[in-house]
Amino acid sequence: MRRLALALAVAGALLCAGPASAATHSTGTLRDGATWIADVPADWNGTLLLYSHGYGPLNAADAPNADTQQALLDAGYALAGSSYDPNGSWWALGSAVRDQFQTLAAVRRSVLPSRPRKVYALGTSMGGLISALEDQRSRGRLNGALTTCGIVAGANNLNQYQLDGEYAISELLAPGEDIKLTGFTVGPPTFSDSAASAAKLTDAAHAAQQSPQGRARLALALAFLNVTPWGSASMPGVYDYAAQEQGQYDDYFVATGSVLNFIVTGRQQIEAAAGGEGSGTVGVNFGRVLHRSSYYNEVAALYREAGLSLKRDLATLARHADLKPDRAAYRWLARTSVPSGRLRVPELDLHTISDQLVPVQHERWYHTRVALAGDKKLLRQAFVERQGHCNFTPGEIVAGLHALEHRVKTGAWDDATTASALDAAGGSAFIPFWPDRLTAAIPPRLG
Repeated sequence: MRRLALALAVAGALLCAGPASAATHSTGTLRDGATWIADVPADWNGTLLLYSHGYGPLNAADAPNADTQQALLDAGYALAGSSYDPNGSWWALGSAVRDQFQTLAAVRRSVLPSRPRKVYALGTSMGGLISALEDQRSRGRLNGALTTCGIVAGANNLNQYQLDGEYAISELLAPGEDIKLTGFTVGPPTFSDSAASAAKLTDAAHAAQQSPQGRARLALALAFLNVTPWGSASMPGVYDYAAQEQGQYDDYFVATGSVLNFIVTGRQQIEAAAGGEGSGTVGVNFGRVLHRSSYYNEVAALYREAGLSLKRDLATLARHADLKPDRAAYRWLARTSVPSGRLRVPELDLHTISDQLVPVQHERWYHTRVALAGDKKLLRQAFVERQGHCNFTPGEIVAGLHALEHRVKTGAWDDATTASALDAAGGSAFIPFWPDRLTAAIPPRLG
């Protein structure tokens, strides 16, 4: 987590240092202490991108990274974005939408040479969720939204499936350990107790990978966590369950360090923002969750090969589940951090198909949510055949933006969001794809 925080801080510093001299760099401060930055190219095309950064240190940014920033400036776009309220949690959903729209007002008032012809929301990861929320609350301030690798299934889904997986590791792979899963210390992001829990869970996973029985139980936990099986050089075969589990293990515990460390310490920040833990294990029907999951066949096959009873382990999970959710925290998250699906302007979502932090299955849940709200004609989703969280090229971001502009200009998506059209517009790895169902998803009507 410290390495991640340092990397994010360095990235923020690079962005704040300003792009090439062809752009004018401006900064400011909002009423709650949030800072904002803006960059306007000399040959501004009249469009402003309101960028929402992801989870991490609350530094103002107006693009995902320096290369994408320069590509957008070179294409003539003005960029702006805020830090969100610096006095809050890194899970900044309590202030982010407000701070972003206040940034938009400040930039329009004091930075841009004229009123922008178009304004689009752009966000990555947690910022992708923020951009989706900006869409539904736009009230004439936006013309469209482009979310990338967004947590568009919302915080309550995120909390619940992550807790389900963490609990399964604790209960089945480290039953003798006292591992704290919720109720972490509220305060500055020192992450001491949550990091200790993450280390114990990670150690248990490493030990489990050494035996068939451990791998079967780890596969169950990773199924609850929605972990992609593509963790090595190529996607495993549909019936190669051993390779699928190995890929999940590699993706979650080897290739990027321990993803569990990131999500467990992240829970501490979400709890701080919500004033409590919004998810729990009491009443969870783990058998039903697994049987409705696309990972069921893998888990069942590995249990058979290991000579274990899947039914018995699921019963153990149900019998010992005693973590109760804080309903007030759940309601706060539902109000601030879960999309309603009621879109007001066109939205295009981009996602890599192998995302270890925000599984691509978020997009299927969100599509259902938008369809239930009656706004599916405003939404399109496109997928990149690549591993990694938010692992897009600058060309893919620009291609997605051009597709969104086509929809706003013509009133129709036409073929602009097909894989072939997006690749022709500057992408490199878009593919026709549709994600599986999110394991342990809260039904949209309840979220």
